[in-house]
Amino acid sequence: MTVVDLQNLLPHRYPFLMVDRIIEYIPGERAVGIKNVTVNEPFFQGHFPGRPIMPGVLMIEALAQVGGVILMQMEGAAGKLSMFAGIDKVRFRRPVTPGDQLILTADLLFIKQKRFGKMKGRAEVDGELACEGEMMFSLVD
Repeated sequence: MTVVDLQNLLPHRYPFLMVDRIIEYIPGERAVGIKNVTVNEPFFQGHFPGRPIMPGVLMIEALAQVGGVILMQMEGAAGKLSMFAGIDKVRFRRPVTPGDQLILTADLLFIKQKRFGKMKGRAEVDGELACEGEMMFSLVD
C-alpha cells in the first residue's frame, strides 16, 4: 500500500501523515508500515536543536495510523473516524533520529460492537525496539 493508498484510507495529511508505506496487511488482524525519518521533519526544528529526536507521542501516532489501516477496512467502518480512547503500557526504549527507518506493527487485540477496541503496537529501528504500547480506539460518526 503506497502513500497515495493511505491518503485514500486515512484522513491524515502533511505534516501529520506519519506512515510512508504499508508492507504487510492481514485483514482484521495486523498491519506493518514504514516511516522514513528525515531531518526535514518539521518537529526536528524544536525537538531538540542540535540533537534531533523524534517525539515519542509522534511514534505512538504513527503506530495508531498503521492500526487505522486495519480498522478503516473493516466492515461498517466506511464514513467513520477512528479516534484514540486511551493508551496503556507505553514504553520508549531508544531514541529515533534522522536517517532511521521505523518499522511499525499494529495487531488488533479485540473489537467490541464494531465500535470500541484495542491494538498492540510496536516500533522498531534496525530490529531494535524503539517503543511499544497498547492503544484503545473508538470509531465515531
